[in-house]
Amino acid sequence: MEELNGQALNPWVSIWTKPRATIQQIVNTDPERLVLLLAAIAGAIRVLDRASAKDLGDKIDWSVIFLIAAIAGPVGGIISLYIGGALIRWTGTCIGGMAPAQHIRAAMAWSSVPVIWVSVVWIPELALFGREMFTSKMPSLDANPSLGLALFGFAAIEVIGGIWAGIVFLKCLGQVQGFSAWKALGNAILAGLVIAVPIVAIVIAVVVLSIL
Repeated sequence: MEELNGQALNPWVSIWTKPRATIQQIVNTDPERLVLLLAAIAGAIRVLDRASAKDLGDKIDWSVIFLIAAIAGPVGGIISLYIGGALIRWTGTCIGGMAPAQHIRAAMAWSSVPVIWVSVVWIPELALFGREMFTSKMPSLDANPSLGLALFGFAAIEVIGGIWAGIVFLKCLGQVQGFSAWKALGNAILAGLVIAVPIVAIVIAVVVLSIL
């Protein structure tokens, strides 16, 4: 626990309501603090969420899904941290951003804390539904429709946590870049376009060539 302007902040808690003060404290003291660990955990959570959304359990055993999440998830999370951080820094400099790469990676990693906290709902979800969390069919719901309320509640918590994490990210990015949250959003959109535009161009080119 560090101090900022005489006020002790625990970043695991304060990031929820004081993202700007929290990330400023972190970059002032140790911008590399737990960054790789947070990125790795967030990467594993993303794999589980996507596997559930895509009903991956219809194709592979759920133990394999957890193995992929445990191995590929952290690797992907760290790679995304560095690539995303580089793109955000590059596009940010075009609109006046001054943050070094370390500070941007810290903002990205620590803004995932709400998602990490919310991921605790996976414990009751797996206890109630097991492998059905990854399949298109959920016979347990057919047998006990009241479980649908629990599933809806868990989903609502995850959605709210994801939205809040996005807001925290914009606040954190804005703080290290010297931006408002809205300008930080523009920075993030520009970084996304750097990836999206070439992909769209390639897809259009392939479609045109296939027609000719």
